[in-house]
Amino acid sequence: MTKKIIIAAIGVCLIFSLIFRGVYPASAQGQGQITVGNNNVKINYPESITFSCHVQDSVNVTDIRLEYQVEQMSFAQVTSEAEITFTPSASIDASYELNMAQYGQIPSGVNVNYWWKIKDAAGDILQTTPTSYTVYDNNHTWSTMTQGKINIYWYGQDQAFGQKIMTEAQTALSIISNATGGTLDQAANISIYTSVQDYAASVLGVPEWSGGVTLSQYNSIFVVVQPNDLGADLPAVAHEMTHVIEGQLSFNPYNSLPFWLNEGLAVYVQFTGLTLPAQFTSPLSSAIANNTLISVRSLSDPFSAYPNQADLSYAQSVSIVTYLIDQYGSAKINQLLETFRSGSTYDGALETVYGFNMDGLFAQWKTWVSTHDAH
Repeated sequence: MTKKIIIAAIGVCLIFSLIFRGVYPASAQGQGQITVGNNNVKINYPESITFSCHVQDSVNVTDIRLEYQVEQMSFAQVTSEAEITFTPSASIDASYELNMAQYGQIPSGVNVNYWWKIKDAAGDILQTTPTSYTVYDNNHTWSTMTQGKINIYWYGQDQAFGQKIMTEAQTALSIISNATGGTLDQAANISIYTSVQDYAASVLGVPEWSGGVTLSQYNSIFVVVQPNDLGADLPAVAHEMTHVIEGQLSFNPYNSLPFWLNEGLAVYVQFTGLTLPAQFTSPLSSAIANNTLISVRSLSDPFSAYPNQADLSYAQSVSIVTYLIDQYGSAKINQLLETFRSGSTYDGALETVYGFNMDGLFAQWKTWVSTHDAH
């Protein structure tokens, strides 16, 4: 996750060339007289997705269920089931609201495959043919651009604006490849919000200082890039692109990346060729001088919600990653990410690749950083 001060970045995949406006007519008939019509989907982004249909039968309908699958990176295909509450009747208007505040936000561009299962008093059962619905943010009218495995989505700006975003994303991909040896295995979808207010209205559960977030399981990025502040905001795209690739390289069912590596590498890529801002260099220099550095072991957990402490956490993390790349090379970083993919512990991965654990890394880095500039 990036900070609003540094960059405005977000991760959401918006495959809006396939936008569905929420109406999917469907009809099916089972062994008896069960029929399903007016099969609709209505989006109220980012709060909810409502599925509805009309069920007609020659006898009372006794059971209606919605089953759905949300497309994402996963080691097992998960089917969710929602039981519809209704009074048995031969004619039913059925609906189910998927509350994303409870389920978890589904980014724009992600497909939800769903179908209805109906049973009646005669014992007949009908299951409709699966229908695919592509989630989208219906608060804006989106433009789209695709190059290779990168999809860019934005609104309210011309094609040149989108091209600047794409150029930044492709440059970031090259930097990431040089720094880690990694690249995109699956398409990355980058949704650009052109104001902090629009971002806050469309992204659930992010802290106030956030200007960007990546939902790695969906390979989706939400980024704030304000047209009047392109120079400051564009590097956020590189930051969040790094998170997507990190997620793909290290994807496993057992463990996530330590925060110092996840965020440190993202900031490293974000500011490659740029000067690290005083927002980071100042707290790092102060912590070195006052011997108040945060241990690598502590930096493995989520960073503090307090901005000053978070700044130091980001600053130390990028410095630690810089140390590993400078001293041991980019191939080792790629090996480290691949080792995490096998489900290794934090200490175990470092020991496998470098021969020392988190405490050993902290000791070596402290010696190194004291003789180098804070950036």
